[in-house]
Amino acid sequence: MSLLEVTDLAVHFGGVKAVDGVSFKVEEGEVFSIIGPNGAGKSTIFNLISRFYEPTRGKIRFDEAELTALAPHQVADLGIARTFQNIELFDHSTVLDNLLMGRHRHRATHWVQDLLFLPKVRAEERAHRQKVEEVMEFLELEAYRDKMIAGLPYGVRKVVEIGRALAMGPKMILLDEPASGLSVEESQDVAYWIEDMRRDMGLSVLMVEHDMRLVTQVSDRVLAVANGKPLALGSPAEVQSDPEVQAAYLGTATAEDVA
Repeated sequence: MSLLEVTDLAVHFGGVKAVDGVSFKVEEGEVFSIIGPNGAGKSTIFNLISRFYEPTRGKIRFDEAELTALAPHQVADLGIARTFQNIELFDHSTVLDNLLMGRHRHRATHWVQDLLFLPKVRAEERAHRQKVEEVMEFLELEAYRDKMIAGLPYGVRKVVEIGRALAMGPKMILLDEPASGLSVEESQDVAYWIEDMRRDMGLSVLMVEHDMRLVTQVSDRVLAVANGKPLALGSPAEVQSDPEVQAAYLGTATAEDVA
């Protein structure tokens, strides 16, 4: 059974059909990418899965749970973490504090216990910090542990947002344009991390991305969308060579030109 199954998903804003009849499945341990031109509905699909938007029709099933029946915080509790196209961090907090925010769903103590800072609270705090330290080591963020977000370079902040999502301990991570605004070297680091997320952490990855080199390097399968509608689904090479995809997204370029 697929980990995530999206069936005939649609959302209409007035007369605008932002997403219209999109269906796909993501298997456990798979890296699945969604590509398309600006305004194609890619991030809207993420917002529907995250329950920021209410679908006009369709179903979204994750690990046997119907997401359309849940509130946004319940989606996170199921094990879905995400990053955002526009970085959403707490600028006046440290990297450590931002990553600890990702541990919120795992808190099991009562506010009275927290107030008294009882042994159970201290033990839980140590466990959360250990998990965050592991994430910082994985993403090579140790040097920025106590730095304020507001003073960090853009590329580092992008990595911190990925770290906060990983700190949640998810089953699936949704990456919304993780390479946007990054240098070639930074984008290559993202590719390595995605491969390690799958291999070492056992995560499934659903990614929206414009960088076709990154998509080709890490993706098992790719869904191309345009104007809210699906165009092609298959391997990166199959999708890039599809005439409709080339016309809508890749222009007249060939698969070799963008690989």
